[in-house]
Amino acid sequence: MKNIANFLFEVGMLKRTPRTGFQFLGSGAQSVAEHSFRTAMIGYTLAQLDGKADVARVLQLCLFHDIPEARTGDMNYVNKKYVQVDEEKAIEDLASQLPFGDDYRQTALEYIARQTPEAQLAHDADQLEMILSLKERKDLGNRYADEWYPYSQLRLKTEVAKQLAEEIWDTDSSKWWFDDDKEWWVNGSRE
Repeated sequence: MKNIANFLFEVGMLKRTPRTGFQFLGSGAQSVAEHSFRTAMIGYTLAQLDGKADVARVLQLCLFHDIPEARTGDMNYVNKKYVQVDEEKAIEDLASQLPFGDDYRQTALEYIARQTPEAQLAHDADQLEMILSLKERKDLGNRYADEWYPYSQLRLKTEVAKQLAEEIWDTDSSKWWFDDDKEWWVNGSRE
């Protein structure tokens, strides 16, 4: 049980691990845990829309995709040009401590390999999470978001993710809550 407790503390470290790409975007902040949560929700959605993928597997891949970053930190695209991270060692070191280490290792390596339809959806969920973050920054006036979007879009592999990316980019990020019901926004009631 000690190794399980340590694993859960390690996962908690993702709450305090910042996503480092935002420093180059110039606005926004996000932890790896925040990113992973929305990635899992996107993965679930993509798997449902796909209709053939194993939804539970996509969720598992999304939830576990950035666990190694508790040990390695988040490496943005600039960092990756210059720093080589041994993610597989981080995966192996954690897997060797867990009673479900083989399952964790297999999940992490499946995600890295991107060969299964589920891994492709999980990767697309990861990119769509960035696209959502970019759109939120764009809607708040960040002019660089438009420059970053095409690169994230080009990383998408599945048709369902490509379609969703277009819709995300065309949708005002505040319209889900700030609708045209002026009466509500003035009086706070529908009466």
